[in-house]
Amino acid sequence: MKGSGLYWTLVWLELGLAVVTVVSVRLVPAPYGRHARPGWGPTVPERAGWLVMESPAVLWFAGVYLAGSQRSLPAPLVLLGLWQLHYLYRAFIFPFRLRTTGRRMPLLVAVLAFTFNLLNGFINARWISELGSYPDAWLRDPRFLGGAALFLFGLTVNRASDRTLRLLRAPGETGYRVPRGGLFEWVSCPNYLGEILEWFGWALASWSLAGLAFALYTVANLAPRALTHHAWYRQRFPDYPARRRALLPHLL
Repeated sequence: MKGSGLYWTLVWLELGLAVVTVVSVRLVPAPYGRHARPGWGPTVPERAGWLVMESPAVLWFAGVYLAGSQRSLPAPLVLLGLWQLHYLYRAFIFPFRLRTTGRRMPLLVAVLAFTFNLLNGFINARWISELGSYPDAWLRDPRFLGGAALFLFGLTVNRASDRTLRLLRAPGETGYRVPRGGLFEWVSCPNYLGEILEWFGWALASWSLAGLAFALYTVANLAPRALTHHAWYRQRFPDYPARRRALLPHLL
């Protein structure tokens, strides 16, 4: 198995963090967005927090990737493109589309996310540009093709859902409304569902334990938050659509 002992320790660390995260965020919802509450220490403006905590997924990932011996091969370059397609938006476009007048997040949340992105960016970038095996034929492999298709489908769902949520709130508004249309007719958090699909697509396209670790961590982080969002909607809006589930149509 390629890679140093330290590399595999970091991969298994991320898998372990998934277990810790699913328990902790189910018991104590992360205190940002609609679940923001006092008692979590110093805070920062929400937009600044997003910029800081997501930027390593773009910049650090690119730096680690460029240090790899396979950085100029076609398949790793395509995988790099998929990753950056998500994170350039999440780090440098999404924060400026937030209607966050006066909203803040705990500095602790931003620091923890920043640290996770350093870990996750390293293990995934190191794999695709140095430790993995990606001949040119990988771009025709069913695992890559299926994974890339799933990634792009999830990305489309994620961004369309973000847009629906953003347009619910007029400039200057800070309240919440019930989202309608598209997958919102079936689940409360299609944006989270889309992101989960993205990273399982990435795991398949990269065919790596690092990619799988990230996909499982994404489920561990977002599935409990989707359940919390769903309960929040049902409590806040008495007429909330009864057939909607939190994350998976008809199931969860």
